[in-house]
Amino acid sequence: MAQMQTYGWDSYGRAGSYDRAGSDRRGASDYLSRRATLERLERLAQLLDTALVIPGTNFRFGADAIIGLVPGIGDAITTAISAYIVYEARRLGVPWHVLARMISNVALDGLVGAVPLVGDLFDTMWRANIRNVRLLRKHLERSGAL
Repeated sequence: MAQMQTYGWDSYGRAGSYDRAGSDRRGASDYLSRRATLERLERLAQLLDTALVIPGTNFRFGADAIIGLVPGIGDAITTAISAYIVYEARRLGVPWHVLARMISNVALDGLVGAVPLVGDLFDTMWRANIRNVRLLRKHLERSGAL
């Protein structure tokens, strides 16, 4: 059995365990954890942006548009939930340039969404959470983490 050494930190803030050959002993569990996190974030984004459909049309909207109707606090709540998706992406090791795009999506959604009525319509069309989860998935697939 290879002798274990602990050094470095992984994207979750834990010390990494490696054998002398350099293979990660937690590779499979990290893969499953990343996949589970991504699936959870995809469900959250779908709930926020496209969970509901107007019958007889193909127009989809989500909880983001409904919660955003509450004056003042509604957009603050949905922006905080959107920021959670960005936080999880950071935890998964997304590089700064992808995080910057994700933050700009959330900022635009929050700022324009704060404008009464026009912002609510914008919320239904922009779908910042779906965009951010797609960016996250694309990064994880390109980096080989998925």
